[in-house]
Order: sequence, then C-alpha cells, then structure tokens
Amino acid sequence: MKQFPCTLEALVVRTDFSADGPWHALRAALYAPSKDGFLANVALVDDRRYESLTPDQAIDLIHPSYRHPLLVLADSTAVTSAELPLLVVDLRGDRGCCVRVVAAELWSIENNLSGANMDFEEFAGAVDDDGVFRGF
Repeated sequence: MKQFPCTLEALVVRTDFSADGPWHALRAALYAPSKDGFLANVALVDDRRYESLTPDQAIDLIHPSYRHPLLVLADSTAVTSAELPLLVVDLRGDRGCCVRVVAAELWSIENNLSGANMDFEEFAGAVDDDGVFRGF
C-alpha cells in the first residue's frame, strides 16, 4: 500500500467511507478555531486506499521523513458519534498508544505535542470515563 504523504502537519487519515456527511462535519470541526482562537495544524488524507486501516497498519505507512509526534485516524467510531471522537496515535513515547479526542479538541493535543509542551500520557490520563478526551 502507498505511504502517506509527508507533511509538516499532523496527518488526519480517513479510514471510514460509509458516509460523507460526518466526514464533512469532521473537516469543519477541525478547521474551526477554538473559543480562544486555536487551530489544529493538520493535513487531511481522504483516499479510499486507506479504508479500514488499523493503527498498526497506519503506522507502517508513515513516510520516514514524517516528524510529527502523532497520527490521527478518522475511523468508524469517529464518524458514527456526534462528537466525532478521532483516534490519535502516539508516534513518540509509547509508539502506537492511542487515545480518542473529540474533533473540536484535537487542536489541544496537536498544539501541545508538536510544541513539546506536554506529553501524550498527560492527555491519555485526562480522558473521561468513556475513554474520550474532551479538554481540560
């Protein structure tokens, strides 16, 4: 399978193609600034070749030059929930460790990990009882 594109932004890879509406809603949420004006620095990958990828399979498709500390999957769970809980994969500390984050809060993880202000474990430890990070 073809490697993901190499970008400076965090890759958000669509892996569920069951409906376009949730994907469009997810895109809108990612490009909408937070109440304080923060945005996630992301590059969207919308390619059916990546349908149904697991985190482990996705890690194997990362270009060797990709340096961002995370990879994001828009999987079936993300597109079937109103909160659009994306699957964020750690590529540094505990490579392959995952946490879910509502799309509206992806900026928090992306900004803080890319700036080395926080560690992935801090976000993983701040999830709600259902395993989803919704902000601090």
